[in-house]
Amino acid sequence: MQLLISVANPREADAAISGGADIIDAKEPLAGPLGAVLPHVLREIVEAVAMRKPISAALGDAPVGRYREGEAERIVLLRARDAARDGADYVKLGFAGTPSPERAAAFLAAARRGAHGIGPHVKVVAVAYADAAAANSVPHDALLDVAIHAGCAGVLVDTFRKSAGALFDVLPFREVALWVQRAERAGLIPALAGRLDAEGVSTARTLGAHIAGVRGAACRHGRNGSVSPFFVRLLREATIGLKMPHPALAAEWPRAGR
Repeated sequence: MQLLISVANPREADAAISGGADIIDAKEPLAGPLGAVLPHVLREIVEAVAMRKPISAALGDAPVGRYREGEAERIVLLRARDAARDGADYVKLGFAGTPSPERAAAFLAAARRGAHGIGPHVKVVAVAYADAAAANSVPHDALLDVAIHAGCAGVLVDTFRKSAGALFDVLPFREVALWVQRAERAGLIPALAGRLDAEGVSTARTLGAHIAGVRGAACRHGRNGSVSPFFVRLLREATIGLKMPHPALAAEWPRAGR
């Protein structure tokens, strides 16, 4: 399993790489769970990484409410195109405020057109929220179906309300494991995030995730602090089995990891 660390600037990117991160994720934590960094910041992060690691870029949530249908899709296309042009290998799109699977499919199609206009190597990742009701978003199971039919490369389950607990406080282990298996069978990259600490990263590994995404546990003073190489190193150990998964996993799902 690969470790994705979300960074807000080039200094944090260097710290994440020093700690052993596999993927550098450009994200502005002050702008929400999927906040996009400013374009010049993304370019600075890409320059700092200097092709040492793949880079993902959060595009934010699909813009709804203020824009008409068609116009909103055009904005998503431009966001994805610009992030790909600036050096992102993955672009991630969320759907807070978009409860319709059909509308989510239209947004993902726009993101693919934008990203693939730069190059077919740029991968589009659909982001589902475990607490979909709080986000007024497409539920994670439904979004997986949308992502499969939209030709996405990957799908991520994250949490929308960071104050409401971690991913495994919101979704049962077995439900996450079955979701990961469905994504994998469909040929998508299954990724998990949402206030994961070292124990959560180890649990994600046990459940079969290909990528675990972390921000808060990689930082001194929480998600709005700064990335620490030491904390990233502890998380990295969890991806290779040097940390134990959540102790409740065995009780809830006795066959886990077999």
